[in-house]
Amino acid sequence: MRLFRPRGRSDAERMTGTPVGEAKALYEAGRYAEAETEARAVARSRPRDDEYAAVALNIAALATGAQGRHAEALATYDEALSAFSRVFGADHWLTLKLRSDRAQQMISLGQHAECEAECAAVAEAAGRGTGPQMSLLAAAARNGLVFALNAQGRHQEAEALAHEALAAHRARDRASLVLRLGLTRSLSGQARHEDALTEAQRAKKLYRALPDYQRHPDTGAVELAFATALFGLGRVPEARRRAAAAHDVCLASFGPDHRRTAEARTLLEQIDGTRP
Repeated sequence: MRLFRPRGRSDAERMTGTPVGEAKALYEAGRYAEAETEARAVARSRPRDDEYAAVALNIAALATGAQGRHAEALATYDEALSAFSRVFGADHWLTLKLRSDRAQQMISLGQHAECEAECAAVAEAAGRGTGPQMSLLAAAARNGLVFALNAQGRHQEAEALAHEALAAHRARDRASLVLRLGLTRSLSGQARHEDALTEAQRAKKLYRALPDYQRHPDTGAVELAFATALFGLGRVPEARRRAAAAHDVCLASFGPDHRRTAEARTLLEQIDGTRP
């Protein structure tokens, strides 16, 4: 079973007719609660070591995290990782990809050092492999590592790694988008707000070029990057407009407890605290 999509096709399109097809389609449509319910039902209905049961747990973990229930998502990732290790093997790229996704969920729980260590290990393993799957895996793991470094205030390290990862991954896809958003975050963290604004503009172009099904997980992220850079530049009314837009769309898409919704809410409070 191949889980990376061919160019121009979504996972849901390729999985149509499989036991996980409906759950994947719901997830890609941004219907996260329905996707979780369907995926968990599939996982319960399949044999313990069935590959589709493992994939269903993965979808359930993704959908749970997208609803802002990060601790529950991490527990589901743990269950999925055990299944993936049994079904595919500990060193299979699918298992390594799941480890990368699981590690990035740790960010939302404040487990930054743990995320850093796990993403570094996955990136190292991907670097020893060959082929397009390992290239995408390396980009995904480096994205998690960039985020973890930024979260620890190590913005110069994050910037250097983001540049390195973008140089290695030239495709104009979602992996490049999230890496560029990580670069924007690292620049804002260094108070290089003009540079951050330039990178946010590049991220916006990438985001607009993606098909809809790839945009949903990053809803509000570009607006938040713009708002942060604009606030740093003292362009307060513009920053507030962007931050409010980011908060509203994240609240509608992910709910009040999602990490990005909370970040947008915090930024709004900071902006309002500076206004007379």
